[in-house]
Amino acid sequence: MFFHEHPYPPFIKNDTTKLIVGTLPPPRFSVGELLEKDVDFCYGSYFNSLWLFIDEIYKLHLRFDNSEEAVAQRKTFLIEHKIGICDIVESCEREKINASDLGMTNIHLRNLIGYLQNYPNIDTLLFTGGNSKNGPEYFFRKHLKTYGLKLKVVSDEVPRIHEFELPAKLNTVKDASISSQVKPGDLQTRTIKTVSLTSGSGAANISISRMPLYQHLKAKNPNFNTFDFRVLQYREFI
Repeated sequence: MFFHEHPYPPFIKNDTTKLIVGTLPPPRFSVGELLEKDVDFCYGSYFNSLWLFIDEIYKLHLRFDNSEEAVAQRKTFLIEHKIGICDIVESCEREKINASDLGMTNIHLRNLIGYLQNYPNIDTLLFTGGNSKNGPEYFFRKHLKTYGLKLKVVSDEVPRIHEFELPAKLNTVKDASISSQVKPGDLQTRTIKTVSLTSGSGAANISISRMPLYQHLKAKNPNFNTFDFRVLQYREFI
């Protein structure tokens, strides 16, 4: 059994307004066995593509290697744009040493609600994946239930958008059905928006190819591909 622990602490500043939320980087990041084009930082896997999308959107000319400069470039971008990163999984166990979300067992989640309370300028969570089992939105919904909170649908179109009211102070709720469940208006609250972006992993390409919007854009431009589709989507929120 492989113990898979997140190698990076959350990257959040006092003025952070948006938080990128995923699960875990591939196991090679936890054991320090990076590939040539990997970057030793959050979403550093060259095959994840998040930084490729950002590089294309902002024309940053990022480095994709193991250098300290590559890490510094990414941190500078995040700070300038008031974006943070806080993956929701702290650790898990795996029978197979791979990056599959479904392969995670004995999962320990980070207290994302705690981070939101400690950083009051955050108003948006950007999930790098949807509500499929063991995805970031899936785990966040479970996390919310421990506080008696839940997401409310704002838009059911991809990327799906939800929101919830976060009280200034709250305690965990062992049984979400009990009468002491926190309700909007009980305490001073702030609205947090969540956006479930299409995953940057190659595994999501099949689902993208089935989306009516993608098919429409592909029909108009045969050269349009799944990378272009993600760039179009991410550009609106990052």
